[in-house]
Formats: sequence, structure tokens, C-alpha cells
Amino acid sequence: MKISRFEEILVWQKTKPFIVEIYKSFLNVGDYSFRDQVLRASVSIMNNIAEGFERGSNPDFKKFLYISKGSAGEVRSMLYLALDLSYITQEKSAKLIQETEEISKMLSGLIKVL
Repeated sequence: MKISRFEEILVWQKTKPFIVEIYKSFLNVGDYSFRDQVLRASVSIMNNIAEGFERGSNPDFKKFLYISKGSAGEVRSMLYLALDLSYITQEKSAKLIQETEEISKMLSGLIKVL
């Protein structure tokens, strides 16, 4: 099966509800620079998948997937800090960190296929 739209890419589909969860988790955090950074990094995961796909070439797509994977790492790093700063609970942190790890693995798999 050939994918014709980025919306068909499973890792993009998985990332969308993850970002909504990140937004909800940090909605009331008063540290605006922290909140802004974690939100921008999370959105970057999804948007780089879409942008890379729309470039129309595997080398470009692969490059953007690496950027997306880097953003997933940034979000995961910030989740550890958010826990230390008591911005989120241990349970929320563990759940979101696990999701970033799953997204990173999916991105690695897609990169290997390309």
C-alpha cells in the first residue's frame, strides 16, 4: 500500500492525541517559557512528519523524521524536568515519557524503511 497523504502515517496519527494530552497537562503551568517550549517541541514532532512527507522525496522526508525524533527527545527531557519542578505528577510523567519513547521507536522504524 502506498501512502498518499501524511494523515495516513501511523506515527503522525499517534502523535496528534499525544500533543493534545501535553497541552492539557501544561495548560495551567504558570512558567510560561517552560510551557511554551514543551508545547512547541511537541507540535514540532507532528509537523515535521507532515512537512517532510509533503516535500515529496525520501531523503527530505528522512531528514524531517530525524528532526521530529529530536523533538520527541526534547519533550521527553522536559517531562523529566516538569516532574522535578512538580508541574506534573509522577503518573502523568511516566505515561507521557512512555508515549514519547513509543513515538521515537516508530520514527526510527520509519526512518529505517526509507
